[in-house]
Amino acid sequence: MNPTRLEITRPDDWHLHLRDGEALASVIAHTAQRFARAIVMPNLKPPVTTVAQAEDYRRRILASLPPGSRFQPLMTLYLTETTTADDIARAAASDSVFAVKYYPAGATTNSQAGVRDLAHVYPVLEAMEQHQLPLLMHGEVTDPAVDIFDRERVFIERHLLPLHEKFPALRMVLEHITTRDAVDFISTAPANVAATITAHHLLLNRNALFEGGIRPHNYCAPVLKRETHRMALLQAATSGNPHFFLGTDSAPHIREAKEAACGCAGVYTAHAAIELYAEAFEQAGKLDRLEAFASFHGPDFYRLPRNQDRITLERTPWQVPEEFPMAGATCRPMRGGESIAWSIVDNAAA
Repeated sequence: MNPTRLEITRPDDWHLHLRDGEALASVIAHTAQRFARAIVMPNLKPPVTTVAQAEDYRRRILASLPPGSRFQPLMTLYLTETTTADDIARAAASDSVFAVKYYPAGATTNSQAGVRDLAHVYPVLEAMEQHQLPLLMHGEVTDPAVDIFDRERVFIERHLLPLHEKFPALRMVLEHITTRDAVDFISTAPANVAATITAHHLLLNRNALFEGGIRPHNYCAPVLKRETHRMALLQAATSGNPHFFLGTDSAPHIREAKEAACGCAGVYTAHAAIELYAEAFEQAGKLDRLEAFASFHGPDFYRLPRNQDRITLERTPWQVPEEFPMAGATCRPMRGGESIAWSIVDNAAA
Protein backbone atom coordinates (compact mmCIF):
# COMPACT_ATOMS: atom_id res chain seq x y z
CA MET A 1 0.00 0.00 0.00
CA ASN A 2 1.40 3.40 -0.99
CA PRO A 3 1.90 6.01 1.76
CA THR A 4 0.22 9.42 1.69
CA ARG A 5 3.26 11.19 3.13
CA LEU A 6 6.85 10.74 1.99
CA GLU A 7 10.06 12.21 3.38
CA ILE A 8 13.17 11.95 1.19
CA THR A 9 16.66 13.39 0.95
CA ARG A 10 16.53 16.58 -1.08
CA PRO A 11 16.89 15.57 -4.75
CA ASP A 12 19.06 16.96 -7.54
CA ASP A 13 18.21 17.56 -11.20
CA TRP A 14 20.85 16.10 -13.51
CA HIS A 15 19.51 17.69 -16.71
CA LEU A 16 18.02 21.18 -16.70
CA HIS A 17 17.47 24.11 -19.06
CA LEU A 18 17.44 27.52 -17.35
CA ARG A 19 17.80 29.81 -20.39
CA ASP A 20 19.27 33.26 -19.65
CA GLY A 21 18.34 36.87 -18.92
CA GLU A 22 14.68 37.54 -18.14
CA ALA A 23 13.70 33.94 -18.89
CA LEU A 24 16.24 32.66 -16.36
CA ALA A 25 14.94 35.02 -13.70
CA SER A 26 11.38 33.83 -14.44
CA VAL A 27 12.00 30.09 -13.95
CA ILE A 28 14.90 29.59 -11.53
CA ALA A 29 12.80 29.73 -8.34
CA HIS A 30 10.81 26.63 -9.30
CA THR A 31 13.97 24.52 -9.52
CA ALA A 32 15.60 26.08 -6.46
CA GLN A 33 12.53 25.27 -4.36
CA ARG A 34 12.82 21.55 -5.07
CA PHE A 35 16.43 20.69 -5.85
CA ALA A 36 19.77 21.30 -4.16
CA ARG A 37 21.80 21.12 -7.38
CA ALA A 38 21.26 20.82 -11.11
CA ILE A 39 23.37 20.08 -14.17
CA VAL A 40 22.67 23.12 -16.35
CA MET A 41 22.56 22.74 -20.12
CA PRO A 42 24.86 24.98 -22.21
CA ASN A 43 22.68 25.48 -25.31
CA LEU A 44 22.37 29.26 -25.08
CA LYS A 45 22.81 31.69 -27.96
CA PRO A 46 25.80 31.72 -28.32
CA PRO A 47 26.50 28.34 -26.69
CA VAL A 48 28.61 27.98 -23.55
CA THR A 49 31.85 26.51 -24.94
CA THR A 50 34.56 27.70 -22.52
CA VAL A 51 35.18 27.60 -18.79
CA ALA A 52 35.09 31.40 -18.66
CA GLN A 53 31.66 31.45 -20.32
CA ALA A 54 30.41 28.74 -17.95
CA GLU A 55 31.60 30.70 -14.93
CA ASP A 56 29.93 33.86 -16.21
CA TYR A 57 26.67 31.96 -16.76
CA ARG A 58 26.94 30.46 -13.28
CA ARG A 59 27.24 33.95 -11.77
CA ARG A 60 24.11 35.05 -13.64
CA ILE A 61 22.21 32.03 -12.30
CA LEU A 62 23.30 32.69 -8.72
CA ALA A 63 22.33 36.37 -9.05
CA SER A 64 18.82 35.32 -10.16
CA LEU A 65 18.11 33.05 -7.20
CA PRO A 66 15.53 33.97 -4.57
CA PRO A 67 17.08 35.51 -1.43
CA GLY A 68 18.45 32.88 0.93
CA SER A 69 18.46 30.06 -1.63
CA ARG A 70 21.30 27.55 -1.36
CA PHE A 71 20.76 26.03 -4.80
CA GLN A 72 23.99 25.25 -6.68
CA PRO A 73 24.19 25.18 -10.49
CA LEU A 74 26.63 22.62 -11.91
CA MET A 75 27.88 23.87 -15.26
CA THR A 76 28.54 22.11 -18.57
CA LEU A 77 30.37 22.93 -21.79
CA TYR A 78 28.83 22.61 -25.24
CA LEU A 79 30.86 20.19 -27.38
CA THR A 80 31.67 21.53 -30.85
CA GLU A 81 34.02 20.38 -33.57
CA THR A 82 36.39 23.18 -32.53
CA THR A 83 36.57 22.08 -28.86
CA THR A 84 40.15 21.11 -27.95
CA ALA A 85 41.84 18.78 -25.48
CA ASP A 86 43.16 21.90 -23.72
CA ASP A 87 39.55 23.06 -23.23
CA ILE A 88 38.85 19.74 -21.53
CA ALA A 89 41.89 20.03 -19.27
CA ARG A 90 40.78 23.49 -18.18
CA ALA A 91 37.25 22.24 -17.54
CA ALA A 92 38.47 19.30 -15.48
CA ALA A 93 40.64 21.62 -13.39
CA SER A 94 37.81 24.08 -12.73
CA ASP A 95 35.46 24.05 -9.76
CA SER A 96 32.41 24.94 -11.86
CA VAL A 97 32.30 22.59 -14.90
CA PHE A 98 31.09 19.04 -14.26
CA ALA A 99 30.43 17.64 -17.75
CA VAL A 100 30.46 18.25 -21.50
CA LYS A 101 27.27 18.11 -23.59
CA TYR A 102 27.05 16.46 -26.99
CA TYR A 103 24.28 17.59 -29.33
CA PRO A 104 24.02 16.17 -32.84
CA ALA A 105 23.86 19.27 -35.02
CA GLY A 106 20.22 20.25 -35.56
CA ALA A 107 18.71 17.69 -33.16
CA THR A 108 16.91 20.08 -30.80
CA THR A 109 16.70 23.66 -29.46
CA ASN A 110 19.84 25.71 -30.16
CA SER A 111 21.81 22.69 -31.39
CA GLN A 112 23.01 24.18 -34.66
CA ALA A 113 26.59 24.41 -33.33
CA GLY A 114 26.59 20.72 -32.40
CA VAL A 115 28.74 17.90 -33.72
CA ARG A 116 28.20 16.64 -37.27
CA ASP A 117 30.65 13.73 -37.12
CA LEU A 118 31.76 12.19 -33.82
CA ALA A 119 35.05 11.10 -35.41
CA HIS A 120 35.99 14.81 -35.59
CA VAL A 121 35.98 15.03 -31.78
CA TYR A 122 37.79 11.78 -30.94
CA PRO A 123 40.84 13.63 -29.54
CA VAL A 124 38.50 15.56 -27.25
CA LEU A 125 36.75 12.39 -26.12
CA GLU A 126 40.13 10.81 -25.41
CA ALA A 127 40.98 13.80 -23.21
CA MET A 128 37.62 13.49 -21.44
CA GLU A 129 38.30 9.81 -20.79
CA GLN A 130 41.70 10.68 -19.31
CA HIS A 131 40.30 13.49 -17.13
CA GLN A 132 37.20 11.48 -16.09
CA LEU A 133 34.91 14.28 -17.31
CA PRO A 134 31.45 12.91 -18.20
CA LEU A 135 30.01 13.15 -21.71
CA LEU A 136 26.29 13.94 -21.70
CA MET A 137 24.58 12.79 -24.88
CA HIS A 138 21.44 13.85 -26.69
CA GLY A 139 21.04 10.38 -28.14
CA GLU A 140 19.39 10.82 -31.51
CA VAL A 141 20.56 10.66 -35.10
CA THR A 142 19.54 13.49 -37.39
CA ASP A 143 19.60 11.43 -40.60
CA PRO A 144 16.41 12.46 -42.46
CA ALA A 145 16.05 8.90 -43.72
CA VAL A 146 15.49 7.65 -40.15
CA ASP A 147 11.95 7.82 -38.76
CA ILE A 148 11.68 10.27 -35.86
CA PHE A 149 10.45 7.49 -33.53
CA ASP A 150 13.54 5.38 -34.34
CA ARG A 151 16.23 8.02 -33.91
CA GLU A 152 17.24 6.98 -30.40
CA ARG A 153 17.49 3.29 -31.29
CA VAL A 154 19.55 4.05 -34.38
CA PHE A 155 21.84 6.38 -32.39
CA ILE A 156 22.61 3.54 -29.99
CA GLU A 157 23.36 1.15 -32.86
CA ARG A 158 25.34 3.53 -35.07
CA HIS A 159 27.14 5.70 -32.54
CA LEU A 160 26.86 4.75 -28.88
CA LEU A 161 27.96 1.12 -29.18
CA PRO A 162 31.05 1.97 -31.28
CA LEU A 163 31.82 4.95 -29.02
CA HIS A 164 31.73 2.80 -25.91
CA GLU A 165 33.94 0.21 -27.59
CA LYS A 166 36.51 2.84 -28.61
CA PHE A 167 36.47 4.71 -25.27
CA PRO A 168 35.53 2.03 -22.71
CA ALA A 169 36.51 4.17 -19.68
CA LEU A 170 34.68 7.30 -20.86
CA ARG A 171 32.00 8.30 -18.37
CA MET A 172 28.79 8.75 -20.37
CA VAL A 173 25.20 9.70 -19.62
CA LEU A 174 22.55 8.98 -22.24
CA GLU A 175 20.12 11.75 -21.41
CA HIS A 176 16.30 11.77 -21.40
CA ILE A 177 16.01 8.19 -22.65
CA THR A 178 12.72 7.29 -24.29
CA THR A 179 12.86 3.68 -25.50
CA ARG A 180 13.13 0.09 -24.33
CA ASP A 181 16.24 -0.09 -26.52
CA ALA A 182 17.95 2.53 -24.34
CA VAL A 183 16.79 0.80 -21.14
CA ASP A 184 18.23 -2.50 -22.35
CA PHE A 185 21.57 -0.93 -23.26
CA ILE A 186 21.97 1.00 -20.00
CA SER A 187 20.80 -1.91 -17.82
CA THR A 188 23.73 -4.06 -18.95
CA ALA A 189 26.33 -1.29 -19.24
CA PRO A 190 29.28 -0.91 -16.85
CA ALA A 191 29.28 1.56 -13.97
CA ASN A 192 30.71 4.42 -16.05
CA VAL A 193 27.58 4.53 -18.26
CA ALA A 194 24.25 5.88 -17.00
CA ALA A 195 21.00 7.50 -18.14
CA THR A 196 18.58 10.19 -17.03
CA ILE A 197 14.80 9.85 -17.29
CA THR A 198 12.30 12.72 -17.37
CA ALA A 199 8.98 12.92 -15.56
CA HIS A 200 7.09 13.60 -18.77
CA HIS A 201 8.48 10.49 -20.48
CA LEU A 202 7.45 8.46 -17.41
CA LEU A 203 3.89 9.84 -17.41
CA LEU A 204 3.05 10.38 -21.10
CA ASN A 205 3.13 8.34 -24.27
CA ARG A 206 2.84 9.65 -27.82
CA ASN A 207 -0.96 9.72 -27.66
CA ALA A 208 -0.53 12.84 -25.50
CA LEU A 209 0.57 14.71 -28.62
CA PHE A 210 -2.85 14.27 -30.25
CA GLU A 211 -5.53 14.31 -27.53
CA GLY A 212 -8.44 16.08 -29.22
CA GLY A 213 -6.04 17.89 -31.54
CA ILE A 214 -2.37 18.84 -31.71
CA ARG A 215 -0.91 19.39 -28.21
CA PRO A 216 2.24 21.49 -28.80
CA HIS A 217 3.09 21.75 -25.10
CA ASN A 218 3.63 17.98 -25.01
CA TYR A 219 6.07 18.13 -27.92
CA CYS A 220 9.66 17.47 -26.86
CA ALA A 221 12.91 16.12 -28.28
CA PRO A 222 13.30 13.19 -28.13
CA VAL A 223 9.62 12.86 -28.94
CA LEU A 224 7.25 10.82 -26.75
CA LYS A 225 7.10 7.14 -27.72
CA ARG A 226 4.67 4.19 -27.60
CA GLU A 227 3.15 2.95 -24.33
CA THR A 228 5.42 -0.11 -24.37
CA HIS A 229 8.43 2.20 -24.20
CA ARG A 230 6.89 4.32 -21.43
CA MET A 231 6.35 1.20 -19.37
CA ALA A 232 9.96 0.14 -19.94
CA LEU A 233 11.14 3.54 -18.69
CA LEU A 234 8.90 3.30 -15.63
CA GLN A 235 10.23 -0.15 -14.84
CA ALA A 236 13.84 1.10 -15.20
CA ALA A 237 13.32 4.19 -13.05
CA THR A 238 11.68 2.22 -10.26
CA SER A 239 14.03 -0.78 -10.46
CA GLY A 240 16.61 0.50 -7.99
CA ASN A 241 19.32 0.16 -10.68
CA PRO A 242 21.88 2.94 -9.98
CA HIS A 243 22.46 3.43 -13.72
CA PHE A 244 19.18 5.40 -13.90
CA PHE A 245 18.57 8.74 -12.20
CA LEU A 246 16.48 11.89 -12.29
CA GLY A 247 16.94 14.49 -15.02
CA THR A 248 13.92 16.64 -15.78
CA ASP A 249 15.01 18.15 -19.10
CA SER A 250 12.62 20.94 -18.05
CA ALA A 251 12.69 23.27 -21.04
CA PRO A 252 10.82 26.58 -20.77
CA HIS A 253 9.56 28.37 -23.88
CA ILE A 254 7.16 31.26 -24.17
CA ARG A 255 3.73 30.17 -25.42
CA GLU A 256 4.14 31.91 -28.77
CA ALA A 257 7.23 29.78 -29.47
CA LYS A 258 5.31 26.57 -28.75
CA GLU A 259 1.96 27.48 -30.31
CA ALA A 260 3.42 28.22 -33.74
CA ALA A 261 3.55 26.82 -37.25
CA CYS A 262 6.98 25.38 -36.35
CA GLY A 263 6.85 25.10 -32.57
CA CYS A 264 9.84 24.58 -30.27
CA ALA A 265 10.57 21.27 -28.57
CA GLY A 266 10.46 21.17 -24.80
CA VAL A 267 8.16 20.49 -21.83
CA TYR A 268 8.28 22.75 -18.78
CA THR A 269 8.16 20.65 -15.60
CA ALA A 270 10.33 22.53 -13.09
CA HIS A 271 7.25 23.97 -11.37
CA ALA A 272 6.26 20.50 -10.10
CA ALA A 273 9.15 18.22 -10.94
CA ILE A 274 9.53 16.03 -7.87
CA GLU A 275 5.75 15.94 -7.45
CA LEU A 276 5.35 14.54 -10.98
CA TYR A 277 8.00 11.90 -10.36
CA ALA A 278 6.12 10.92 -7.19
CA GLU A 279 3.01 10.35 -9.31
CA ALA A 280 4.93 8.10 -11.67
CA PHE A 281 6.49 6.04 -8.88
CA GLU A 282 3.11 5.76 -7.16
CA GLN A 283 1.64 4.51 -10.43
CA ALA A 284 4.22 1.73 -10.39
CA GLY A 285 3.63 0.98 -6.70
CA LYS A 286 7.28 1.84 -5.98
CA LEU A 287 7.26 5.07 -3.96
CA ASP A 288 9.88 3.51 -1.70
CA ARG A 289 12.31 3.62 -4.67
CA LEU A 290 11.87 7.35 -5.39
CA GLU A 291 14.54 8.56 -2.96
CA ALA A 292 17.33 6.47 -4.49
CA PHE A 293 16.39 7.49 -8.05
CA ALA A 294 15.98 11.20 -7.20
CA SER A 295 18.58 11.73 -4.48
CA PHE A 296 21.27 9.02 -4.48
CA HIS A 297 22.07 7.60 -7.92
CA GLY A 298 22.92 10.94 -9.54
CA PRO A 299 25.40 12.28 -6.97
CA ASP A 300 26.98 8.83 -6.71
CA PHE A 301 27.62 8.78 -10.48
CA TYR A 302 28.96 12.35 -10.46
CA ARG A 303 31.13 11.54 -7.42
CA LEU A 304 29.53 14.24 -5.30
CA PRO A 305 28.22 13.98 -1.74
CA ARG A 306 24.57 13.21 -1.23
CA ASN A 307 22.51 16.07 0.15
CA GLN A 308 21.96 16.24 3.90
CA ASP A 309 18.64 18.08 4.18
CA ARG A 310 15.27 16.53 3.42
CA ILE A 311 11.92 17.43 1.90
CA THR A 312 8.46 16.07 2.65
CA LEU A 313 5.81 15.26 0.07
CA GLU A 314 2.15 14.71 0.89
CA ARG A 315 -0.58 13.24 -1.27
CA THR A 316 -2.58 16.45 -1.39
CA PRO A 317 -3.79 17.45 -4.87
CA TRP A 318 -3.27 21.01 -6.11
CA GLN A 319 -4.15 22.80 -9.31
CA VAL A 320 -1.39 24.01 -11.59
CA PRO A 321 -1.80 27.55 -12.98
CA GLU A 322 -2.65 27.72 -16.68
CA GLU A 323 0.59 29.62 -17.27
CA PHE A 324 3.51 31.31 -15.54
CA PRO A 325 5.07 34.70 -16.36
CA MET A 326 8.22 34.38 -18.46
CA ALA A 327 10.38 37.09 -19.99
CA GLY A 328 7.53 39.52 -20.58
CA ALA A 329 5.28 36.76 -21.92
CA THR A 330 4.01 33.46 -20.47
CA CYS A 331 5.04 29.80 -20.33
CA ARG A 332 2.49 26.99 -20.18
CA PRO A 333 3.68 24.24 -17.82
CA MET A 334 2.95 20.54 -17.89
CA ARG A 335 -0.54 19.99 -16.43
CA GLY A 336 -1.36 23.67 -16.81
CA GLY A 337 -4.93 24.17 -15.55
CA GLU A 338 -5.03 20.59 -14.25
CA SER A 339 -4.21 18.94 -10.93
CA ILE A 340 -1.15 17.15 -9.54
CA ALA A 341 -1.62 14.56 -6.83
CA TRP A 342 1.46 15.30 -4.68
CA SER A 343 2.51 18.50 -2.90
CA ILE A 344 5.66 19.63 -1.09
CA VAL A 345 4.67 20.37 2.50
CA ASP A 346 7.99 20.71 4.35
CA ASN A 347 10.69 22.58 2.45
CA ALA A 348 12.33 24.87 4.99
CA ALA A 349 15.85 24.50 3.66
CA ALA A 350 15.05 25.68 0.11
